[in-house]
Amino acid sequence: MAPESNNGANTVSDLADLKDITGNAPAAEAAAEAPAAPVVSSTPLREQEIDAQGRAYATGRRKDAVARVWVKPGTGKITVNGRDQEVYFARPTLRLIINQPFDITDRSGQYDVVATVKGGGLSGQAGAVKHGISQALTKYEPALRSMVKAAGFLTRDSRVVERKKYGRAKARRSFQFSKR
Repeated sequence: MAPESNNGANTVSDLADLKDITGNAPAAEAAAEAPAAPVVSSTPLREQEIDAQGRAYATGRRKDAVARVWVKPGTGKITVNGRDQEVYFARPTLRLIINQPFDITDRSGQYDVVATVKGGGLSGQAGAVKHGISQALTKYEPALRSMVKAAGFLTRDSRVVERKKYGRAKARRSFQFSKR
């Protein structure tokens, strides 16, 4: 396609020349010459939610487990149902799950956690505590919300065990077939 001419004076060879012809060039140049104001987000989008004792509270859920979690600044001690996390969650994989929110935000050893957990098994309880820690951490430090949300820790994992149906051995399995 050949460049068009407008009264022989204006020729279009690329998109920059197109701006000059349409008359938007002075506005675009003025915007480019003016220094952009630095974007400083001193106030977070959400407000810090702290109780009278200086703790942030949140509820975490996973499978049938429900965890009530309180987070406050401290030395990194995690207490679950009145016991230390090494005693309550003996498996190292479960302790790794619990510490994921602190590792992703580089806050390891900076917060004390007190959690009470009910229902489900140890794996579901560990997931519930992780969910609760993530929620409480974002309530204490709203600036961390984007990092925790990007990791997917604020989303409640809604997968639960399917119920057993009538006329079935389990949720979907049929009883053993007998030919004779």
